[in-house]
Amino acid sequence: MLAFAPLHDTVTAAGAALSWLTDLLEPLAGGMATAAAIVLFTIAVRLLISPLTVAQVRGERRRAALAPQVRDIQRRYAGDPATLQREVFALYREADANPITGCLPLLIQAPFLLVLYRLFTTTEGGTGLLTERLAGVPLGHHLGDGLGGAAGPLFGVLLAVLLVLAWWSSRRARRASAAVGTVAGTPTEGPGAATLGRLLPLLPFTTVLVALVLPLAAVIYLVTTTAWSALEQVVLRRPQVAPAGAEADRR
Repeated sequence: MLAFAPLHDTVTAAGAALSWLTDLLEPLAGGMATAAAIVLFTIAVRLLISPLTVAQVRGERRRAALAPQVRDIQRRYAGDPATLQREVFALYREADANPITGCLPLLIQAPFLLVLYRLFTTTEGGTGLLTERLAGVPLGHHLGDGLGGAAGPLFGVLLAVLLVLAWWSSRRARRASAAVGTVAGTPTEGPGAATLGRLLPLLPFTTVLVALVLPLAAVIYLVTTTAWSALEQVVLRRPQVAPAGAEADRR
């Protein structure tokens, strides 16, 4: 039991915070107060990790700027995949454009999702959140518990939103890979490159699959964080306007 003490303490603290937020929002949100508290909790998590997201975007821009050099390396080492990959990663390392940083915002969110899962599937924390509902559906309700009443339409709407966001993110991932000449920092030529190129754009759709086994509360978290990511892509990844001097140089 001692090995799980830190997780238990974290779940208890998160439960207390959610309960406080629910009480605070109840005069305004009524029966939707707990769901609104989950949305605010998710936004707080995303703001907490926003420095990592900014670093991720900067890395993407550095890799995009290196695209001509990457293509040159791909031409020179087309017949030597091992050297090709080594040279591309060396180029990224020298420019401080490590593709690994792109995974950090997603990985750091995993513990928060786990905490939310435990809050709405167990009595851990003793907060009584298991009894909370949205549109009459318990926030601990899973798809496997049935789709009767409002559960079917509610899950249907949330899953549809996730599906649309996943499709949009997948399209942007394909365009980004085409722009930089790599897939997640890996050259588009060499063993397994074609398979990787097909699989990575499908990764956004894993959120839909994960949502199928999560309680309603965690699905709300997924929808909120995915929508936040889409908003970040619009704001932080908007096309950069080239300086007038740089445009003149190209001419």
